[in-house]
Amino acid sequence: MRHLMSPLDFSVEELNELLDLANDIEANPQKYANACTGKKLATLFFEPSTRTRLSHEAAMLNLGGSVLGFSSADSSSASKGETVSDTARMVSCYADIIAMRHPKEGAPMVASRYSSVPIINAGDGGHQHPTQTLTDLLTIRSIGGRLDNLTIGLCGDLKFGRTVHSLIHALVRYNNIKFVLISPEELRLPGYIRKDVLDKGNVPYEEVERLEDAIPKLDVLYMTRVQKERFFNEEDYIRMKDFYILDAKKMELAPENMMVLHPLPRVNEIAVEVDDDPRAAYFKQAQYGVYVRMALILTLLGIQVS
Repeated sequence: MRHLMSPLDFSVEELNELLDLANDIEANPQKYANACTGKKLATLFFEPSTRTRLSHEAAMLNLGGSVLGFSSADSSSASKGETVSDTARMVSCYADIIAMRHPKEGAPMVASRYSSVPIINAGDGGHQHPTQTLTDLLTIRSIGGRLDNLTIGLCGDLKFGRTVHSLIHALVRYNNIKFVLISPEELRLPGYIRKDVLDKGNVPYEEVERLEDAIPKLDVLYMTRVQKERFFNEEDYIRMKDFYILDAKKMELAPENMMVLHPLPRVNEIAVEVDDDPRAAYFKQAQYGVYVRMALILTLLGIQVS
């Protein structure tokens, strides 16, 4: 039995197979329409979510399975003091696979030690968000045609952004990847990721504050929101939240084939006027999230469709 806690749980070869499967699902949805008939996915979301929860549920429904679960800790027995380990043990009696989001780093890992069914980490605090990373990889490869020889700009909240942390871990395994880290001093990438992942792997990167300085050299611009829920006080959040806003004027500086990604939700870091730019790929990215989660469910359940 396998779980997904981190993008590193899959080798590069396994990742490529997963992405190939997702592309086949996109091209031939009817082929997979009954692959999970009789199977149940439990979505245990101790933190608010729209895309991640609904895309997991849509993925299982598209495969012919069914879903159950809760969308906040308040509507679960966690509000009565039930532990993550007990929740995992109990829910694995009811479902064939579990997707869990939790505000505490490592909670899905704890759940995986007690569950009798596969656990998908759907985001744990500011740590990892592996299914978003799979979505990002599928989007970049499907639109750009490759996952190597890329210069990727990561912009916004690089300190608390679990999507950014997961994406860096995944992409450093591909060839000729360079990062441009775009953030204010207060939201810079954590030192342990710079030291243990980028420096250790001799991955080239530069850190800049101005988005305008980075855009002209990028193949991919990955925007993120400043996350209010990660701040300890309102004053710091208000000071940081409008630091970067991508608008049509800044897009004039971008290469004509640069793609703009965003894990969503956005607040105001991407102006609505950018939505009509052909380089804006974040809503396609959300659609790719369903295909890649369908592929992940099939892979973790060991279901093959011929």
